Amino acid sequence: MTLGAAPADTGRSDRSGGVRTALAGLTTRGRSFLAAGLAAAVCAYVLGQPDLLRVGMLLAALPLICAAVLFRTRYRVAGSRRLSPARVPAGSEARVHLRMDNVSRLPTGLLMLQDRVPYVLGPRPRFVLDRVEAGGRREVSYRVRSDLRGRYPLGPLQLRLTDPFGMCELTRSFSSSDTLTVIPRVEALPPVRLAGEAKGYGDGRQRSLALAGEDDVIPRGYRYGDDLRRVHWRSTARYGELMVRREEQPQRSRCTVLLDTRAPAYRGAGPDSAFEWAVGGAASVLVHMLERGFSVRLLTDTGSSVPGEGADGFAGANQESADAAGLMMDTLAVIDHSDGTGLSRAYDVLRGGNEGLLVAFFGDLDEEQAAVAARMRQRSGGAVAFLLDSETWVREPNGAPDPMKRQTERLRMLREAGWTALGVPRGTSLEALWRQADRERTGVVAAAGGPTGTGGGGTA
Repeated sequence: MTLGAAPADTGRSDRSGGVRTALAGLTTRGRSFLAAGLAAAVCAYVLGQPDLLRVGMLLAALPLICAAVLFRTRYRVAGSRRLSPARVPAGSEARVHLRMDNVSRLPTGLLMLQDRVPYVLGPRPRFVLDRVEAGGRREVSYRVRSDLRGRYPLGPLQLRLTDPFGMCELTRSFSSSDTLTVIPRVEALPPVRLAGEAKGYGDGRQRSLALAGEDDVIPRGYRYGDDLRRVHWRSTARYGELMVRREEQPQRSRCTVLLDTRAPAYRGAGPDSAFEWAVGGAASVLVHMLERGFSVRLLTDTGSSVPGEGADGFAGANQESADAAGLMMDTLAVIDHSDGTGLSRAYDVLRGGNEGLLVAFFGDLDEEQAAVAARMRQRSGGAVAFLLDSETWVREPNGAPDPMKRQTERLRMLREAGWTALGVPRGTSLEALWRQADRERTGVVAAAGGPTGTGGGGTA
């Protein structure tokens, strides 16, 4: 992009506006010189001192001349911005690289460079660039960091031009800007086996045959490079061309991650709130399942799914795993509380019998919503639930009648419906809960006599 230090003079209105702009750019020093010059001129007129008048005219003329020269100076400067990386987890730093190129045939004067950044990313970075020769280049960089996920605009870049005497400063802006995406923190999870995994590209790697028998063969035409041992001679004789048996089709394991975003289900705000833990947990499970070769989707209580409703709503084939992960991380970076009060729309999206593994992150559940969540188990191959009672995540007392007792009742309802359900105390890591979910599924915790109640944060 190219920046002109002054607009074109195309008419009287532009000229008058340019004069006002130039005078508005006077610094404190320039205004002081102008005021002193005018005062000296008035005193010289009153006292009849011609020498003082000449001094006053010089003082008043100097800032006006600097403003006029600076306003009519045109620098052709190209600027670019590069983010490294453009997508960063919350709490991590990203570096912003700025590059300025002088594309004119004249050297520039002193340039003050400033980039606009949101307050949450830190103070606005400012740089002073000394004289840039014709065709020269200057590169500077700064770091940004945010503990809050989101999408933050960077820019536009601003240049402040000043004269050698410091009498006048003019600000010009570039037009383009960039966006820094701060995604939730992702926690590495151990590769455990959970109930409900379809055996395909997961741990089992079993295959679903496309052939039911010799009489049910669905052949296809021969393609260059096909193994001749797969030629189906009966179909070849029937169709009059070379036909081969279809390959066995692998069945990919599926996983749906359900994130409860209802506003009444969570209390508190900030990086350490229950809702942020749930968002980070959903992101960790999504990345973990994609790395294991699952077809995954993100589902919210509103019934919307990511990456979207294609043939089955899932994504994660090898060639598109990175794109699917990026899309879901971008969605989780800006996800917020919904206006909904129930889980019925998410329940309607889940279709019976072929959903694979269901991993849910629930906020506060009343008795009605706990019943809806319990019925979701019937529409999945296996189900794991992490229940966050926000009453245990806020510090101030509110007189609620024993929130742990209420959470115990909700966990009991989910477990009776077939869920592997765990409570999430404040400060518990998802990795520990993930391991305990596997132990509870296999009955290790029950056999050892360990707790299966509302805690679930330790290692039994």
